[in-house]
Amino acid sequence: MNTSFGKLVSLYKERLYWHIRNMLKNHEDTNDVLQNVFIKIHKNIKNFKGESKLYSWMYRIATNESITFLNKKAKKHNISLDELNNQLVRNLEADVYYDGDQMQLKLQKAIATLPQKQQQVFNMKYFQELKYREMSEILETSEGALKASYHIATKKIEDFLKNY
Repeated sequence: MNTSFGKLVSLYKERLYWHIRNMLKNHEDTNDVLQNVFIKIHKNIKNFKGESKLYSWMYRIATNESITFLNKKAKKHNISLDELNNQLVRNLEADVYYDGDQMQLKLQKAIATLPQKQQQVFNMKYFQELKYREMSEILETSEGALKASYHIATKKIEDFLKNY
């Protein structure tokens, strides 16, 4: 691994880890996907045109790799993506790497009820505190659409938590 790529990995590995972890909910799967993300980044860095921030480009790769992983896992187990998300949240309780309390677990259950796009937007805004402009570059969606998705997601989560 060359020095500049090593710096890139050390600079972004934790942020990308948590971005992926919010989607996959599982430490081992997250590590596997993160490794694939850095392999793709290394292979394709020469194609990066600088039309967006490097960070946004890497997040987009991480997002796409995570979605691909979830879709393959659901297909492999012959279940829907919704069923898989619910299963992943249930598994959080047994995950030795998860140190959240009951309220955080309820929040994860609420997030799992959202459509995938709303989950992404909520996780990026709420947990990673990304700005709509950054999310727009990563998800290649307008800021207005992201604001609407986040608003809808928060309403659904509030409703879920009130009725839980």
